[in-house]
Amino acid sequence: MLYKTKKFLTNVRDAIVNPKSFFKKIVADGDLEESMLRAFIYGLIGGVLVLVFRLIGGATITIGSVFSALIIVPVLAVALLFIMGGLLMLISEITGGERDWEIAIKGLASIFFMYPVILLLNSLAFNCWSVWIISVCVDTWVLYMLYCISVYCMHGDRKNIMIVIGILAVFVLTLYISDYRTSWFMLKNAGATLSCLL
Repeated sequence: MLYKTKKFLTNVRDAIVNPKSFFKKIVADGDLEESMLRAFIYGLIGGVLVLVFRLIGGATITIGSVFSALIIVPVLAVALLFIMGGLLMLISEITGGERDWEIAIKGLASIFFMYPVILLLNSLAFNCWSVWIISVCVDTWVLYMLYCISVYCMHGDRKNIMIVIGILAVFVLTLYISDYRTSWFMLKNAGATLSCLL
């Protein structure tokens, strides 16, 4: 157990500090179960955090909310892993990278530890400016990680990947400057987002 915890913390550190070296080590070995389990566990941690934040906020905890946090959210995390895997495969196809589904899933699963962290960061927003700042930082980091996985894990052409990530960044920017940003912020922190509407 101690070894697995140490390995987990090492992986988290390497993914953040040295993504090039970290993602280059990911290979296809036929073991997708670990990646699915990882996404499920991070989803479960995220679900528990949602419950904790609701308790802190004074909300009533119902059987439905507990079921959603402990069952539905982890299952959705696994589903999101495969949806993002499809997006990554599309990017890889466009940029001339690997066409290996397993490598794509493993690369994405290796950064799913950020899901609970993102939830925690979003919960720290307390007004309009803070929800903007945190949201921009988080979305930028996600795009950067997608770039790192596409380059170092899927071995796509760097220039083509930069173009694709640039297009995604423009899409996100369009979201921020349009009225849809309110819905996007509401998903992250409803209380802080309401202060933007006052």
